[in-house]
Amino acid sequence: MVAIKSETITVRIEPAVKEGLKAMAEQERRSQANMIEIMIRDYCKRNGIRIDEGNGYRS
Repeated sequence: MVAIKSETITVRIEPAVKEGLKAMAEQERRSQANMIEIMIRDYCKRNGIRIDEGNGYRS
């Protein structure tokens, strides 16, 4: 089975927003990157945006 590599993105956010992300991730015992992925998936689900899971990732 071939492993699928994850993508990298770079974003700029305000320091206060980053601190909020850090607090959320710590509370959920997740990495900041994983917390961002969870938030994006949740937003897409709530707004009817389908994520194609044919890339080896779960929904």
